[in-house]
Amino acid sequence: MAWSQDEERMLAMIERHLTDEDPKLAARLESFNHRAERRRQGKGAGRRLPGRSTVIIAVSWLLIATLIATLLVMALRHDAAALPV
Repeated sequence: MAWSQDEERMLAMIERHLTDEDPKLAARLESFNHRAERRRQGKGAGRRLPGRSTVIIAVSWLLIATLIATLLVMALRHDAAALPV
């Protein structure tokens, strides 16, 4: 649905006032709009890289699994060494 001329005029006026009163905020919002537009355009182009927290969680689980496997191997070797031959 298209915007009416009055609505477009009011939005342009709000944008001018915002830019005049707080240019730093206006620049940040413009940057956000550009990033959102790029994300929308490239949505089907490929996969997004995992976030930092996802990588940290994956590495933590890998370390926990390695620790558990090491402890099991050590326990089984200890039990095997204790058996009489």
